[in-house]
Amino acid sequence: MIIKILIKWVALALILMFVAWVIPGIEVENFWVAMIASVVIALINAIIKPILMFLTLPINVLTLGIFTLVINALLFMFSAYLVPGIEISGFLSAFLGALLLSILSVGIAWL
Repeated sequence: MIIKILIKWVALALILMFVAWVIPGIEVENFWVAMIASVVIALINAIIKPILMFLTLPINVLTLGIFTLVINALLFMFSAYLVPGIEISGFLSAFLGALLLSILSVGIAWL
C-alpha cells in the first residue's frame, strides 16, 4: 500500500517535470519541488476542486463540461502560487499544462 502511494507520488512528480519541459511558460526548479508540488496538487484536487465543481455546476452544464478545463487551469496556477520554485507565466501556459497533466495522470490512476 505504501509502495503504491510512493510510486504514484513519484510518477506525478515526473509527469509534472515533463509538463514543465514540454509547455513553454512553465518552469519547475528541480525534482524535489516537483515532489512537493505533486502533493499540493493532489490536496487541492481532493479538497478544493469538488467544492468549485459544485459551485460552477450551472456553468459546466451550459458549456457541456468545458468549463472544467478552466477550473483545472486556475487550480494549477493556484498550486504554482503556493509552491515556491514553480513559475507559470500566464493562463494559456496553465491551461495547456493542466490539460497535459490531466491526460498523463490518467495512467497513474491505473497503477
